Amino acid sequence: MYYHSGQTPSIRALIIMSLFELQQYDAIGLAGLIASGAISQTEAVSEAISAIESLNPTLNAVIATDFERAMQQAKSGKACGPLAGAPYLVKDLNVLVADLPATHGSRAFQHFVPQADSVLVKRLRAAGLIILGKTNTPEFGLNICTSPALFGATKNPHDTDYSAGGSSGGSAAAVAAGMVPCAHATDSGGSIRIPASNCGLFGLKPSRSRVPLGNDMQEGLAGFSVGHAVTHSVRDSALLLDLTCGAMPGDFSAAPAQQTSFLQALDAPLKPLNIACYTEGFAGENIHPDCQAAVQQAAGYCEQLGHHVSFASPALDGVALREAFDVLFSANIARLMEVVSDMHPGQKTDELVEPVTLACAEWGKQFDAARYVQALQTTQAAARTLGEFFNRYDILLTPTLANPPLLMGASSMQTNDWPSYLKQMLDEIPFTPLFNATGAPAASLPLARGKNGLPIGVQIGGRYGAEALLLQLSRQLEQHVPWHNKQ
Repeated sequence: MYYHSGQTPSIRALIIMSLFELQQYDAIGLAGLIASGAISQTEAVSEAISAIESLNPTLNAVIATDFERAMQQAKSGKACGPLAGAPYLVKDLNVLVADLPATHGSRAFQHFVPQADSVLVKRLRAAGLIILGKTNTPEFGLNICTSPALFGATKNPHDTDYSAGGSSGGSAAAVAAGMVPCAHATDSGGSIRIPASNCGLFGLKPSRSRVPLGNDMQEGLAGFSVGHAVTHSVRDSALLLDLTCGAMPGDFSAAPAQQTSFLQALDAPLKPLNIACYTEGFAGENIHPDCQAAVQQAAGYCEQLGHHVSFASPALDGVALREAFDVLFSANIARLMEVVSDMHPGQKTDELVEPVTLACAEWGKQFDAARYVQALQTTQAAARTLGEFFNRYDILLTPTLANPPLLMGASSMQTNDWPSYLKQMLDEIPFTPLFNATGAPAASLPLARGKNGLPIGVQIGGRYGAEALLLQLSRQLEQHVPWHNKQ
């Protein structure tokens, strides 16, 4: 893993440093090596390219590359910033990178190539990151697995018989395999946290409006969509949040301002927290015993750290939230299909998108404006309920997912039955959409393994704007139960 043990290797050792040895560093550690002159930007980028070329044929995590420009940037030495020279990958969903395809995992956009970077990408470059390419995603992010017809399925590096998860499966697989130390990811219903759980990574979903969307829109999917990253270390996640957060001109909302940087917050003392623990589905979904056991184990870790843990849950109407999710998502996809039709006049939509995408759009056409507003009001009521819950508790601890990683092909978009498809998807993610619907932050921590040896994440969530608290607790747990191989 790219995790820095705190010991700087000798120059002699670095002359013969292998890819395996470089993978002991997280992005901050790797950037530190580059800044010290122990290794060059060119060497760091070259090793990442070699890793992608070696590992990607098996995992199918990266679907577009920009190696020539990346090497030119590295050789110029012009990359500057806290992460200068660290290689990075960007998810191919709603993120505009100049001269790289922006397909959204769909044949409808397979020839769309933006000519300019979005605000988010400009911030990533200003941080010193060198972008090597784009990662695989299901069509429009509409799957908890990553298996678009356009590019094929992404496999889990821990066991290629299993899915890496979705919709940020390409990014998670690339990081877990050691192609890059961290990678961009997005989340509209759990798409950072799902693959983080499946691939044994740390995945923070920030508060709504904390980080600009990669397409320069003010909001996506009724405000559900946010972007950030999947990482090995908590400190990488904190620094990336520092480097990318902040409203764009014209934004009509912004997350609460921080008193200090997220990275600096990791070193601040953490008072004993009041943590609520819950392992049942909000709408009665079945939860795998391994996932419940992971939460109970994590609760024990929290108590060992001096926090108070009790079993409690916000008084949510989980069934109503699932119904609202259906209305908001399908109505938005219905509108997206109008855009696709306008882009491809005279071409049949079913030749451009996958069956379940089209079925979702057709389903969404039944909902009128009043029903859409009702769905928004349901999410707003849930936000109020969750906010009141966090007046009594600091953290809500749950499983990330209902089940351990799914086998490849377990969730396929090659179906015309949207209601059944949606039910299967929501049954797998009882806990993650709540934090998209309400805008509050949540993170998946790689604290457990299932009986089959595969990673299982646990989720911690907090009040709106409480990313610093989540990062502090995550850092505490990371130090208490290290989830990295440090050499």
